[in-house]
Parts: sequence; structure tokens; C-alpha cells
Amino acid sequence: MSDAAAGPASPAKAAPSETQKGDPNRGIITACVMLATVMNSLDTTIANVALPHMQGSVSASADQITWVLTSYIVAAAIMTPMTGWLAGRFGRKQVFMISIAGFTVASALCGAAATLAQIVGFRLLQGLFGAALVPLSQAVLMDIYSPEEQGSAMAMWGMGAILGPIVGPALGGFLTDNFSWRWVFYINLPFGVLAFLGVSAFIHDHKHEQKIPIDLMGFGLLSIAIGAFQLFLDRGESQAWFESTEIWIEAVVAGLAAFLFTVHTLTADRPFLPRALFADRNFISATVFGFFIGILLFSTLALLPPMMEVLLGYPVVTTGIVSAPRGIGSWLAMFVVGRMVNRIDVRLIITAGLLISFAALSGMTRYSLTMDSSLIVWTGIFQGFGIGLIFVPLTILAFATLDARYRADGAGVFTLVRNLGSSAGISIMQALHTENTQIVHSRLVEGLTLDNPLVRSLAAPFSLTRPAGVAALDGEVTRQASMVAYIDDFKLMAVTALVLIPALLLMRKSQRAVSDDQHLIAD
Repeated sequence: MSDAAAGPASPAKAAPSETQKGDPNRGIITACVMLATVMNSLDTTIANVALPHMQGSVSASADQITWVLTSYIVAAAIMTPMTGWLAGRFGRKQVFMISIAGFTVASALCGAAATLAQIVGFRLLQGLFGAALVPLSQAVLMDIYSPEEQGSAMAMWGMGAILGPIVGPALGGFLTDNFSWRWVFYINLPFGVLAFLGVSAFIHDHKHEQKIPIDLMGFGLLSIAIGAFQLFLDRGESQAWFESTEIWIEAVVAGLAAFLFTVHTLTADRPFLPRALFADRNFISATVFGFFIGILLFSTLALLPPMMEVLLGYPVVTTGIVSAPRGIGSWLAMFVVGRMVNRIDVRLIITAGLLISFAALSGMTRYSLTMDSSLIVWTGIFQGFGIGLIFVPLTILAFATLDARYRADGAGVFTLVRNLGSSAGISIMQALHTENTQIVHSRLVEGLTLDNPLVRSLAAPFSLTRPAGVAALDGEVTRQASMVAYIDDFKLMAVTALVLIPALLLMRKSQRAVSDDQHLIAD
């Protein structure tokens, strides 16, 4: 499930639009903003299945290639809270057009990249420009539909947003297999061009500039803290963690920037993030909760494609097809949530989602090198369904007691923290996988000695007396160790899902949440 499928329309501070409800062009406008949304949601999953191919093309290690995912997520997280200010300062249409154009150009550059550094750099650009696409798409739809029609409009928008996780893996596999991994980025070009032309022709803004102040010091400190923290996680395993001077520098910079940002927020007259956000128990609890939900979802999406392609030998197309049902599970959950959210306490829905996620992750601990694809498909469907039951109710709880004046800023923070959890989760789980693979490998080879009767009876191509046989045996041991390390990651995520359930007691039920946020749900 993409981020797009769960957040409220965040840019409440955006500039007033001349586009009115009942606009005769609203069908075309809806199609244009949906194109931008689909383009953004596709990019959250379409590159995952191509990671092993990218890895070989740019000679990257397993932990390095995940930077392709985390760089995009972090950049988008940093820029999301800026969307409302940018739209108010320069106009919604101008920001929308620049975002679409920048995202499209960055996609083309990603496809043409020749090194890992280039891919990561251009993915950063994609994230920076793509951050505004989802909130601005929601805001435009809220403009052109009446209050009575907004529920249906948001449901339609949500269905478009969820297309990415459903279609993305299969489309990414098809493009990679029949063309190359570069086409998972080039596919954005036609979407981007059509969306740009449509927005430029049919959406109109007042030409004005609002002198809205912004706390650049707070934004800068927050960006440095997030960037340094992500570098610390991404580089830690390869640099032996705190044995490296680089890791110490990144940890100190992240900690110092976070401390200064906190002090600045508490003392500034107009801080980047309003202090009132941190006084709302529901908002803080749900936001922290969302951090861990990001870990549960996106870590799995990053781990499974390399497992299927490298360990199980799946073709990239098969990997995409097997991954797609996870999105279908989330899509089905949207229908269920839409019919339940007005009838029962949303905390019960989230609890059900966590229990289903726990069951799915527990099922993943039964993975083996001899299994067929059915276990991956069914655990994927259940995990997607479980996560789908969590996202919208969690958003409702987050904003249930928050003053409407702070919802735009709150939406940015909520998305930022969830995205940070996603990127941190990918880095942490990949680092644990790399480390555990080495540990399990060393334990397995301890028993591979000539005095072991099982070793003496090994069939070809395995042998301890011929170089080729030793190499084959080492490769098989590495495969076994890697699968055990994947299972350890799934166990950790399953325990995390279970431990999160008591945290729901920190959040209060609110009837106001249903009436204020029901436009987010497919009813």
C-alpha cells in the first residue's frame, strides 16, 4: 500500500483556487490529477522487483542497492511538510506543474544513470519533486467537488492511488524482463507529460503571492537530522558501525541537529512545526505508531524481491506477479474499512489489522528454499489486508482531537514520520539480514569437516576436496544462511506487530473523527 492511500488532504494552507465546484472541466482535471497520483504511487513499488538487476548493473552490494528506495522516501518525507507553504507562496498550479515536470525529468535521469551514486542522486530529486503530488492532488479534487460529492471523489482517488501497489510489481517485472530495469523509470514519462499538459491547460490559480513566513532554521535543522540519521543507517553495516569515524560523525550530527531542532521548536516565535501538535496525545501516539507501521510494510516490500530472485531463482516477471496480490489485499481492506469505520471503534479495526499482520509475518517464518509460490502469495494477501485495515483508521485517530488549524502541519508531520519509519525499516532490516547471514554462515560451516560422515557422502557438485566442489558447497551454505536471516527479519517484524497492540490504549476514541475524516474512506 502506498503512502498515497492513507493521508488527509494536507495542503490546507494552499492558495485559493479559481477552480470552483461544478467546473465543466472537472472530469479532465480529475483525470490529470489521477495521472499524477498513479505516477507517484507506481514509483513506491515498481522499482522493488528490479533491484537485483540494478545491483548487478551498477556493481552495488545488497545493502547499497536499498539506497535506491530509501533516498526517494527520505527526500519525499523532508519536503512533504513544505507543500502547503510552497502552494500558498507561489500558487497551487505553479507548484503542481513544477512538481510534475521535476518528477518526470528526474525519472528520465534515473533511467539513464550509469552508477549507483547517480541513481541515488536522481532518486533524491524524484522524492523532492514528488512530495507535493499527493497532497496537491487531494486538494484540487476537494476544490472541484461539492461537500456531498467529496466522499465519492476521495474514494475514487484512493482507488487510483492503490493501483500503484497492485500494478507496480507486475509492471516492473514485465518491463525489466522484456526491456531493462531502466524502463521502470522511463514508464513515468508519458504519465508525466500528459499530467503536465492537463494541469497547465485546465487548472487555474489566482496570480498572487502570500507573504507566509516560514521557519527556515527549523526546516534546515530537521532536514539535517533526518538526512544524517538515514546515512547512519544506510552506511552503518558496511562501515562496521561505531568502529568507523564516518558513522560517529553521522550519529553526532543527527543527534545534535535533532536536539537543536527541539530547542528551537520550543523557543521560536513561529516554529516550523507548531508546538500545539506535540500537546495532542492522539496525534503524537498515532504518529509514533505510524513510524512502526512504515517499518512493517516497506521493509517487507524491499526484502521479498531479492529473496525470490536471488535465493529461489524466480524470473523477474514471476517476482512481480507473485508480489502483486499484496496490493489486492490492501485494496480489499479499503472496502471493509469503508463499511466498518462508522460503526465500530476504529481502534478495534487497527487491532484486527495488527493481528492479521502478525499472522501473515508468522507465516513468512515458514519460508524455505524448497517452497512454492503459493505461500508467498497468501502471506502477501493477508499482510496487505492487515496493513490496509490500519492505515485509514490510524489517520482518523491521529486527527481526531487535533485542532483544525493545525491539520495541514499535522498531515505533513504524520506523513514525514511514517516515511521515516519506512526508510529506517528498510535500512535496519537489510543490515540485520547482512549481519545474520554472516553469523549463520559461520555456524553452518563449522560442521563441514571431513570427519563428518554426512559431508563424506555429499553428491556432486559438492565436495571438500575439489576447488569447484568447495565453491559450490559454500554457495549453497550462503543460500541457506541468507534464508535463515530473512526468516529472522520476519520474526522481528511479527513481534513488532504484536507489541504495538497495547500502544492503542494511549489513543482516545473520538466521534468527531468520523464526521471530519469520512471523506477519506471508500464508502
